[in-house]
Amino acid sequence: MKLKRVLALGAAAILALGTIGCGAGGAAGESSADNKKLTIWATGSDNVRQIYEALIEDFNSKSDTEAELQFLMSGTGTQGLTDMLVAAQKAGQTDTDYDLVDIGGDDLSKLISQIGVEAFEKLDTTKIPNAASVTAKDTQGDGYVQPYRGTTVVLAYNSETVPTPPTTEDELVEWIKANPGRFAYNTPGTGGAGDSFARTSVYNFIDDESAATSDDEKWVEQWTEGFDFLKELHPFMYQSGGSVVYPNKNQGALDLLNQGEIDMCPNWADMVLSQRATGTISDKIKITTITPSFSGSLQSLAIPTFGSNSEGAYEFIDYMLSEDAQTMLVEQMAAIPLIDTSNMDMTGYEDLEGLDVTQFRTLSIGDLGTQFDEKWDNEIGTLN
Repeated sequence: MKLKRVLALGAAAILALGTIGCGAGGAAGESSADNKKLTIWATGSDNVRQIYEALIEDFNSKSDTEAELQFLMSGTGTQGLTDMLVAAQKAGQTDTDYDLVDIGGDDLSKLISQIGVEAFEKLDTTKIPNAASVTAKDTQGDGYVQPYRGTTVVLAYNSETVPTPPTTEDELVEWIKANPGRFAYNTPGTGGAGDSFARTSVYNFIDDESAATSDDEKWVEQWTEGFDFLKELHPFMYQSGGSVVYPNKNQGALDLLNQGEIDMCPNWADMVLSQRATGTISDKIKITTITPSFSGSLQSLAIPTFGSNSEGAYEFIDYMLSEDAQTMLVEQMAAIPLIDTSNMDMTGYEDLEGLDVTQFRTLSIGDLGTQFDEKWDNEIGTLN
């Protein structure tokens, strides 16, 4: 087996790939010829890169197909994967090295809005036998994308100082106001946990459920009541030096919680559980859900119609739903498994079994997400 190649692309390389792609003379052409090489594209934080490296190494040890990873670190300011896929499809490219893409949330919503779900292959379920026990469906791309893991934002809390955590949004708000300075959420633009808290707070004031998965500009005018609510909560947030401070990134809020500076914060279930398992944060940090819940999402795999190795892509998708791969996802990143876990060892990750992915609240608003974060920066982040 050849040593797999993992590339962290710089801006210039990404732009070149997004504009030119890999035609018959490039790597994808080789894939088309021998059907051996499979290029997988993913984006996210470093923990996603690390788990993909481990998964691909395991897959390659068991398969004649040689998978390699093209990984784009989120938040680097370089051209994003969604923009690259849109550019390739609109340019009419074929036989590219976009063999398999990892996509979800706002990125999936953005892609469907710009190039349609038909830019992905209609999945042949007979080629994904391990998907038989998966009940989770992505309503935005059902039939064209295959969910392989779940993730959700939960309420993380210090069980010593908060023995009975809130169970509803109203109870949470009551607790925040009764305990000024002991709650925090990260700046929405720097991490999904804070973004989820802010978005759910705003969208709880919009009665039409379709707004939560729409990028229609008409919903912007209905954000006012929710933003007024966030302004109302502002004086009760965590303070440092006499001023309200919104921590930077999901990790910033979790660090405050672990250090005892606050007692509660929204955070990703996988982040809390994985760090607790390794001893990075204290065992006293627990998680719970509230009603209505913060947002969760399904991460999915899709096969672009302009890729080169759909058979290899199907093989990898099926592998990702195997017990071996799902166990790695649980143990290395505390991902919520989507297959039947009865034959999996969930020791230390029992909290995940209580998170029902079919009940996840999806907030996927495409390009409106950027507009939402800018509004928060201007109207909430500037408050004293």
